[in-house]
Amino acid sequence: MKACMLRSPAAIETNPLECTEVPMPQPKSGEVLVRVRACGVCRTDLHVIEGELPPRKSPVIPGHQVVGVIEKRGEGAQRFAAGARVGVAWLYRTDGTCEYCRSGAENLCDNPGFTGYSVDGGYADYIVAPEDFVYTIPESFPDEQAAPLLCAGIIGFRSLRLSGTKAGGRLGFYGFGAAAHVAIQVARHWGIEVYASTRDARHQKLAMELGAVWAGGTLDEPPKKLDAAIVFAPAGEIIPAALKALKKGGVLVLGGIHMSPIPSFSYDLLYQERMIRSVANNTRKDGEDFLRVAAEIPIRTRVQIFPLHEANRALNALKNDAIPGAAVLRVDE
Repeated sequence: MKACMLRSPAAIETNPLECTEVPMPQPKSGEVLVRVRACGVCRTDLHVIEGELPPRKSPVIPGHQVVGVIEKRGEGAQRFAAGARVGVAWLYRTDGTCEYCRSGAENLCDNPGFTGYSVDGGYADYIVAPEDFVYTIPESFPDEQAAPLLCAGIIGFRSLRLSGTKAGGRLGFYGFGAAAHVAIQVARHWGIEVYASTRDARHQKLAMELGAVWAGGTLDEPPKKLDAAIVFAPAGEIIPAALKALKKGGVLVLGGIHMSPIPSFSYDLLYQERMIRSVANNTRKDGEDFLRVAAEIPIRTRVQIFPLHEANRALNALKNDAIPGAAVLRVDE
């Protein structure tokens, strides 16, 4: 089968993904073989490829926003029929036995597996996955529209929940890429005002088109104090500016898996019961709840489609903020 493989981490400018032929994986007990139709391109893929996340598997096939159809079922796999359209997301498996899994916080599992990081992902014709961690994709979403929902969407949704913002509240977004352009649609559906801070004029324009009440530069101060803010950009220098924008008691949510060093800042920015919290992965319930809400709204993702063999080009564009919305690899062409 065709796959884009990373043999060792390197700057994306060197085009490190190698398009090659690899053996087709076979599903084990409780697993399904999925024929990939589309795979979203995520900033986490970029962190894996450039080595900002320490390697877990080498070589590895990246990609964790996978939409495809069930091609084959392993022994005991009965949840999906052959031909069913499904999604495979970042959380590939958990141990189910650690204290976090037992308490319902499987996103914090001590022994997790991650798609496209610790196991091969969706930049390929086929992927295997445990059927218990595979999602049903709502029929209303075409493949390329559904793909970004499986990480950008789910993580944005969890970030919204952790912000605690209610209807009528004011919420700031720092960075306006794939996750933010989905999350704003949920926030507006919930009656929340969104203020977007992002360095790219095209992304500011997209934020306003999607219902933001204000859009400005990354470090610009919003015109009103915010009840909460979410930092989607992996830039630690944003955190002091975001804290400054919060009301007393405000919550700052860090929505990324990796962030550059956070500069020191005055305690005054954190005083008055402001809170900083991170988002780590997601639970399956997050994914199921989000996909249901996404279909109800319905969410519409803005996507730029690339063929699989142009994965390096898509990732270079992502790194340079050249994609308004989300990039998606079309695999079945």
